[in-house]
This record gives sequence, C-alpha cells and structure tokens, in this order.
Amino acid sequence: MENAELAGLGAAVLLAGLLARAGRRWSLPAVPCYMLVGILLGPGTPGPVLVDHPDDVSLVAALGLVLLLFHLGVEFPVDQVLGGGRRLFAAAACSISLNVCAGLLLGLALGWGGAEALVIAGALGISSSAIVTKSLIELHRLTNAETPVILGIIVLEDLFLAFYLAALSPVLADASSPAELAEKVGVSFGFLVLLFAVARFGARAVAALIGSREDELLAVLTVGLTVAVAGVSQDVGVSDAIGALMIGLVISRTEVRERVQRLVTPLRDVFAAVFFVAFGLTIDVSALGPVAVPVAAAVCVTLVANVGAGLITARLFGFNQRAAANIGLTVLGRGEFSLILATLALTAGLDERLGPFVALYVLVLAVLSPLAATHSRYLARVLPDWLLRPGWRYVREETISTSCTHLDQIKVTETGVRECPECVVRGDDWVELRLCVTCGHVGCCDDSPHHHASRHAARTGHPIIQSLQPGEDWRWCFPDETLVRAPMSADR
Repeated sequence: MENAELAGLGAAVLLAGLLARAGRRWSLPAVPCYMLVGILLGPGTPGPVLVDHPDDVSLVAALGLVLLLFHLGVEFPVDQVLGGGRRLFAAAACSISLNVCAGLLLGLALGWGGAEALVIAGALGISSSAIVTKSLIELHRLTNAETPVILGIIVLEDLFLAFYLAALSPVLADASSPAELAEKVGVSFGFLVLLFAVARFGARAVAALIGSREDELLAVLTVGLTVAVAGVSQDVGVSDAIGALMIGLVISRTEVRERVQRLVTPLRDVFAAVFFVAFGLTIDVSALGPVAVPVAAAVCVTLVANVGAGLITARLFGFNQRAAANIGLTVLGRGEFSLILATLALTAGLDERLGPFVALYVLVLAVLSPLAATHSRYLARVLPDWLLRPGWRYVREETISTSCTHLDQIKVTETGVRECPECVVRGDDWVELRLCVTCGHVGCCDDSPHHHASRHAARTGHPIIQSLQPGEDWRWCFPDETLVRAPMSADR
C-alpha cells in the first residue's frame, strides 16, 4: 500500500469514527456511518477522494471480515441455543424461511441471475446482531418477555449463516458442471464438519497451541491461527469468512475464551470499521439510482416477512400484539452479514449491481429499523386478535415483563384441585381459580367475593400465583406487580 493510500485510509477511518460518534445522538448504528464515509469519499462519488484505488486496501479490509466472523464464533452461546427449546427453533426456522424465501423470489424476479438471487436471499435473510442488540438496549427492552426469544432467533440466524456460506461458496466458485458443483459442495460441508469435530473434540489441543499467560502472545497466536485457518478455508473452496467463524467456535469451547474475547474485541472493532469503509469505497454513487426501485421492493418484502415472522413467534410463545410487533420490527435491521455476502459476490465476479443494491438496502434499513422498533405500538394497535393466541385477555399494547425477581420460588406448576376449598367450606361461589406456585394453595381470584388467592399471598408472603383457567398459563408476581412468563425453554 502506497503512503498516499495509507494516509487516505487513515483519514477515512477517522472521519467514519467521528460521524459514528455524532450519529449516537440520533441512535444511529455505526455500520451505515462507516459505509457512508466510504461512499462519499471514494472514487465513485464526485468531490474529494481519499482513496483512489480501493483494491489497495482489500487485504486490510479482509482482516476486518475475518475478525468479525471469528468474534461471532467466539461469542456464540451454544448452551443458550441448545436450551432454547423446540419453540425457539421453530420460531427461528419460520423467520429464516420467510426472509430467505422472500429474498430468493425477489432475486429471481429481478432477473440478475441464479447465483445473484442466492446472494440476495442471504442478504435479506440475516438480521444484524449488532443493530438488534443495540436497539434492545436503547429502547430499555432487555427485561421484556419477548427479548430472550429475539436474541435466540438472531443467534440461530448466525448459525444458519455458517451453513449458508458453506453452501454458497461452490456456487460463487462457478462450477462448470453438476458433478463439479456436487464435489465442491461436498468439500465445503466436509470442511465444515471437520471444524465442528475440532470444536467438539479438539478444543483442548487448540487451547494448548495458543495458550499463554501473556496477553500479548495470546492475542498474536489467536490472530495468527484465525488468519491461517481462514486462508486454508479459502484455498479449499470454502470462504475465508466461514473458516474464521468456525475457528472462533472452536476457541469458544476452550478455557481461554473470555481472555480471547477481551483481547480481540478492540481489534475486531477497528478492522471491522476498515472493512465497512472499504466496502463503501467500492460503491459508485451513480449506480445507486438504477437499484432504487429494487431496494424499495426489498425493504417492503423484508418488512412484510419480518412482521409475519413476529406474528408466528408471538403465537408460538403466547405473546400479545405488542410483543409480536416488537419482535417483527426489532429484527428488521440488516448490516454486517449482508455486506459480507455482497463482498463475496463481487469478489467472485457476479453482477456489479449487487454492491450498490446491498449498500443502499442496508443504509435504508439501518435508519428505518430503529425508528420502526421505537414506534411498534402503532403496529400493535392494528393487529387483530385472531392472528394471535385465542382467548388473550390483556391489553394489546402492554408487553409481558420478565423483571420479576422471585422466579426461584416457583416450585409447583400443576394441581388436580379444581375448586376453591375455602369457598366450598363457606358455601360460596367463585369466578376463577389461582394456584400459588410456592406451596400449591388454590384460591379464588380478586373478581370473586373473598379474594382467597391474594389473601393467601399476603398472609404467607408467597409471591407468585398462576391462572388455573383452561388455555391460560400466565403468572402474577404480587411484590413486583408484574405479569411473568414461563422460562423460554419451557416447551408446552
């Protein structure tokens, strides 16, 4: 890299950081800010140009891609995914299927080619983990009942990305015959299986290879191993991104995981910023106009698919309209993974319109997603009851909270009692029954004349009651005055 290009890249990254810092005031994610600086100061836009030849910074940008996927693998919460239950896997499968199929149909309708349609399907199908997580934090929804489900879905989307990249690599390699395509697919998935096996059985050996008491040596050994595995992946016909993700998954199974995560995070952030800026440098602003209509269609398709996925997820978990709207609009953002797929496609020589298309698509959704999530209550107001669980009785604009601090006192969740014993003794009637989940006491609700359930809670200090009405499984915490859902992994 020439000195002029090095200075230009440094200035571009500095300006990108300043713009991202300014964007925090309007709750804008950093990724579109980085891209925008690259677009505005690249050779494809009239005005000042900081980097005349984007190809000269491709190696540095590749390191950003590798570290981004590696860190994703290190952070991958295997136990959370396995403990998510059947409903979580079903919800994630519905979300991925709706978005990927909608993207594939749109890609085919655009007529840019079969390989291009697969890239568009992936770009439309994977949410941005960074944008989703940032939205949840800034909207103060970390204690909402639907939040663990949202996080579980984006984690499973990340896992799907690994397989999708492995399947897409042979297509991008442009096999000349079905037999060659089958061979390349076999090699890709074989390499994937090999890395999964290393993660399962070879984590201790990997830890011994890179382990060091000195942070400096641990960082050097880790980055060296990651880049080497990514390069080998590329050499065998699998993308460097998938190799980096899988070696991150291997290290996530070792005892040095937390130290590696702490040491690599700053490197990931810096080089990822370079990657996004470098992607923006490759975009010709004059090419954005011709893809404006396809991008508008893609945004509409993504919005409809995500709202549909939110409704299905809410029905699976028994959530109301507000939670359904929160799910669908929070996962709307697209970012780093869409850009990764576009970069791989352009490197493989696919249609040049993919770059401007994905860039504009990501920019639009990066702005639209936080705004839509903030105002999800307006969507909740128009969602009819019949789309969700029959018999829902709570206000559609209130999402159920999981902020109850007494979940450790849940010991009894079932009973054969179907009457209020105290009302029976008195010879009185009751309206509905409630179960004390601490001791199993059954009492009548507060709409009944004697309020035996709440009186029992006040007398004993047992905090949580559960509805015994058919078709209802909600719980109420008296001290925290909040509705409580069952744990996400508790499948019915």
